[in-house]
Amino acid sequence: MNEEAELLRQRGEPVIHLGIGEPKNKAPINAILNSTAKLRSGDIKYSPTDGIPSLKKAIIQYTEENYDKRVEPENIIVSSGAKQAIYNILFALLNPQDEVIIPAPYWVSYPEIVKMVYGVPVIVTPEDGGLHPRMVDITRAVSPSTKVIIVNSPNNPSGLVFSRDFIKEIVEFCEEKRIYLIMDDIYHKLVFDGKKATSCYEFASQDIEESHVISVNGVSKLYGMTGFRIGWAIAPTNLVRVMTNIQTQTTACASVVLQAAAEGALTGIQSVVENLRLTIENNRNVIMQELKSFLGVRTVPPDGTFYCFPDFTAYQTDSVKLSEFLLKKALVVTVPGKEFGMEGRLRLSFAGSVNEIIEGIDRMKWALDPSSPNEIYIGDRKMVRNWL
Repeated sequence: MNEEAELLRQRGEPVIHLGIGEPKNKAPINAILNSTAKLRSGDIKYSPTDGIPSLKKAIIQYTEENYDKRVEPENIIVSSGAKQAIYNILFALLNPQDEVIIPAPYWVSYPEIVKMVYGVPVIVTPEDGGLHPRMVDITRAVSPSTKVIIVNSPNNPSGLVFSRDFIKEIVEFCEEKRIYLIMDDIYHKLVFDGKKATSCYEFASQDIEESHVISVNGVSKLYGMTGFRIGWAIAPTNLVRVMTNIQTQTTACASVVLQAAAEGALTGIQSVVENLRLTIENNRNVIMQELKSFLGVRTVPPDGTFYCFPDFTAYQTDSVKLSEFLLKKALVVTVPGKEFGMEGRLRLSFAGSVNEIIEGIDRMKWALDPSSPNEIYIGDRKMVRNWL
């Protein structure tokens, strides 16, 4: 659908993108200055496979300040995005047919990465019909082949921040059963209403060298630096060594210029994070208000990220068909819930501008809701709904 939307844009069609997961902000000035200084030096060579020392130092400080956890450089590996970090972890840990438990809804890449390294994704959908994972469902899915559980909070696509009790239970369970727990924390500071994402390390009783808890983070979402592709993982030293061997034979190392940018973001003025968070929270409020007047749509207000995951089953249970219909009729890009493990829903991003959010939801209402006006302007064309 992204490809179709781009073709429509090239033809001059006024497409609104409520699917893309990246904020509209500019990169932090400290990130730009740090990368510019590296470029001006002309010293653009290979870096250590696991990351440049100065960036690792910044990650250590960031982890101590935000997780209250002291880690060593040997516990950190820097990768070309958090996605590569997750791939490296699963490549390192899984043997063929090892199982990875993935609570639904989940980020679309998790099961695909598991399959790429010959693992078996085990999707666990809450039996209560909700969006928050439940330990009773997860423990029921555990088998002797279970090697890893992946948890993403704040969650893409639901925007939910998982409860403190759940994080405590999952950490303690994984440590007891010696199952690796990957905590994907890429959105961990983009939370609303005074809430806070619970740190996995708060409940990890074992030393980092013995613990099976692995945290993944990066600069893409927190600083709106999606194109810089710098992420990292914090894990036991032995696992980091294996991941480093994997990375040596694939990408060799992350770009030294982009690592310098990430270091600048982490060590620079952090008000940029709060400014972005406030903008996204305001956008969340706007899209929730717009969805309230959308007859038949049910949604849980997100606690964080820049996504919501409304239920559109009143209109169409096939989310792929619904997304295709909305792109064709309303020129609005959405992401089918099927790709996140839950049918009948659409993931809507509110990372764009307020005007895009309001107009995008208005177009969707016009296309689907019989109580909405029969006519609408899309761009400079007056469109008449003739299919309801």
